[in-house]
Amino acid sequence: GLILDTELPIFRAWEEICLEHGCPLPLEVWASCIGTSREFDVLGYLEARLGRKVDRGALLERHRRREIELISQESLRPGVKDYLIRAERLGLKLGLASSSSREWVMGHLGRLGLGGEFDSIKCADDVDRAKPEPDLYRAVLEELGLLPGEAIALEDSPNGIFAARRAGLFCVAVPNPLTKRLSLDGADMRLESLETLPLERLLLEVERRMRMR
Repeated sequence: GLILDTELPIFRAWEEICLEHGCPLPLEVWASCIGTSREFDVLGYLEARLGRKVDRGALLERHRRREIELISQESLRPGVKDYLIRAERLGLKLGLASSSSREWVMGHLGRLGLGGEFDSIKCADDVDRAKPEPDLYRAVLEELGLLPGEAIALEDSPNGIFAARRAGLFCVAVPNPLTKRLSLDGADMRLESLETLPLERLLLEVERRMRMR
């Protein structure tokens, strides 16, 4: 959700299905699984609210098609491309830690032309425990040959922030349209968008805050 807003389309697709059945899907019900590999059982929630079984296969297929349709309309989030360009110019190592599957991650990176931008990519398939556990970040750090204090995590969800902090990284929250409504207080600092602060200035601010720890 940091590079591409995938969280909102996934939620919207389920929300549409639930509303068609006269069953609202509150954000707070959905929010506990944002940024993790653990999926909220929307259909179980729907069945419990309706008091009857639903055609799970049909609804899963409807959601899959609608999710693909909505995500395909999404482009890079504001400021992402500029950060990637500036990071390369500065000679920084780039890592990607995602609780989604490698197939899913690489598919979207390929569509956006970002398949070769990262020095390390670790996905849910690569570790025993995804976010909010710190394993993904530790795996990225190990592959990059970095200590936690030599890296910065950019995260858009409470679970991602928790994972980064448990791995010992300084964490900058950059909420997406869905997670901006959630508490991201666990982060060391917050940017409403990567467009609000150039990478060079962010690095200086992070360095200043780390000295004050």
